[in-house]
Amino acid sequence: MGLSDKIENTKDQALGKAKEAVGDARGDDEMKAEGQAQETKGDAKQAVEKGKDALGG
Repeated sequence: MGLSDKIENTKDQALGKAKEAVGDARGDDEMKAEGQAQETKGDAKQAVEKGKDALGG
């Protein structure tokens, strides 16, 4: 996994958590859902990259 991929995935995870927290605090279900989706996207991309690393490519 390249450094830029790690940074991008971590960014998605962190921004997703932040959006989720802000949405929760404001009672904004749409923002909360958007945050959850972005965090899940980061988690999934991270898992794919780890799988590629494990397979050697």
